[in-house]
Amino acid sequence: MRLIIVSGRSGSGKSTALDVLEDNNFYCIDNLPAMLLPELAERALLTTELTYPQVAVSIDARNLPNQLERFPELLAELRARHIVCDVLYLDADDETLLKRFSETRRRHPLTNESRSLAEAITEERALLSPIIDLADLTINTSQLNLYQLRDMIKLRLLDKPEPGTAFLIESFGFKRGLPVDADVVFDIRCLPNPYWKPELRAYCGLDQPIIEYLGEQADVEEMYNDIYTYLAKWLPRFAASNRAYVTVAIGCTGGQHRSVYMTERIGKTLGKELSNVQIRHRDVVRINEKSNG
Repeated sequence: MRLIIVSGRSGSGKSTALDVLEDNNFYCIDNLPAMLLPELAERALLTTELTYPQVAVSIDARNLPNQLERFPELLAELRARHIVCDVLYLDADDETLLKRFSETRRRHPLTNESRSLAEAITEERALLSPIIDLADLTINTSQLNLYQLRDMIKLRLLDKPEPGTAFLIESFGFKRGLPVDADVVFDIRCLPNPYWKPELRAYCGLDQPIIEYLGEQADVEEMYNDIYTYLAKWLPRFAASNRAYVTVAIGCTGGQHRSVYMTERIGKTLGKELSNVQIRHRDVVRINEKSNG
């Protein structure tokens, strides 16, 4: 059995996550009382007609506080039964959540006559702290639209081919901010920048002209060897510590050229040596924008 527990603050994208999982053959339950988790798992194991049942549940601040406080022991009970269980926590910064509620005119579940929206958003984080601390995968949705969030959930949760640590090697541009969920970050802005070659500017690091140009640079090769050597040594140790998800972010200025090239090359090499290696280019979709790749 595989169980995915979806949690997070209101407005962070939990409904979207459940929709994606339901579309991919998970039996989904929204707003499950946390105390029912063990019973739900037991019934799914006993009564399902599927050989490998897939269940996803949403547990959030609509639960009673005393039930949320017991979440760590409930999760431990599930895993003691050898149930494959991932805890997905979605969040966004306070300003983004405020904006989303203002735009949709939805009511936050914790607001009342004496508690403002801003206060409810802050209090919600405290209520969910027992889940935050145990999350296997945290996704910050502040800069993700609906389609990007759906793609991210598919990549991280559904494209994980087998149990064990899922490694994500991700390119990004510093001009659009650090990936907030990154565990390890490499800054390669010191490398030669194809952006300053007018004939190369329109390409990205997936295109042959960029691959050939960067492949000829001695500094690029030295950086590649150093990053690869570090990751080849330490990523297996992350896996040995029972980490379910590890994100390695490699950044250049605009996230179009150098970081894309390096991420693609390192990800493919590591994929030959480690299971569950995924590659993502966060900013390459913006290739037509003016950037400083």
